[in-house]
Amino acid sequence: MSKILAIGAHPDDVEFGCGALLIREIAKGNSVKIVVCSLGEAGTNGTPAGRKAEATASAKFIGAEIEFINLGGDCKIEHNSKNSFKIAEIIRKYKPNIVLTTSLSENQHPDHIALRNIVRSSCRIARYGGLKELKKYGVHAIDALYYFSSSSELEVKPDIIIDISSEAEKWEKAMSFHKSQMKTHSYIEMILSRARFLGASMGVKYALCLWANDPIRTESVSGLSFSGTSRKY
Repeated sequence: MSKILAIGAHPDDVEFGCGALLIREIAKGNSVKIVVCSLGEAGTNGTPAGRKAEATASAKFIGAEIEFINLGGDCKIEHNSKNSFKIAEIIRKYKPNIVLTTSLSENQHPDHIALRNIVRSSCRIARYGGLKELKKYGVHAIDALYYFSSSSELEVKPDIIIDISSEAEKWEKAMSFHKSQMKTHSYIEMILSRARFLGASMGVKYALCLWANDPIRTESVSGLSFSGTSRKY
């Protein structure tokens, strides 16, 4: 069984960015933990308490554990050693095989950019044995760090495209728990439209994409299905 840690800056980031993927992994028997690093208190709609309740309900619906931490507040998250150590501590405690967080694009919410850099640093810090601040938890090296889409990055070629057609209906329900944010934009339709676009690129109904922090290792090219310019149709 694999353990997956998905980290978002705001209460809806993980569900919107990779919710369908988490639903798939939970159904396969893998363990998923979501970490939310602010309560979205700077948002135009919703209250911190309300958004926390929405995220908690959504995580329960898909079967994931959820934890809320404070990295400085919405629009105030900074990439620094203090915040990196907080995430590294969570990594050491949970011991995930895979970590997921917000994407590489620079043209997005500043918290997403800061969190991306924090998580990347934290994954390294978690494996360093000489840090007294983290000594009691023991070192932990993850297997892979991936970035999920948290903006309109259709122009950025992804490293991985995943068919999530069978999870789309449940994914839509998971996103619908964030009712306060639907007053700002039609996020569900925007996200599903992007998933349909990605799906069309590989001949399926819906797809999600990821970017790899490191090169993807494989024992043989024959183990890679539908890569390159191949299609299912």
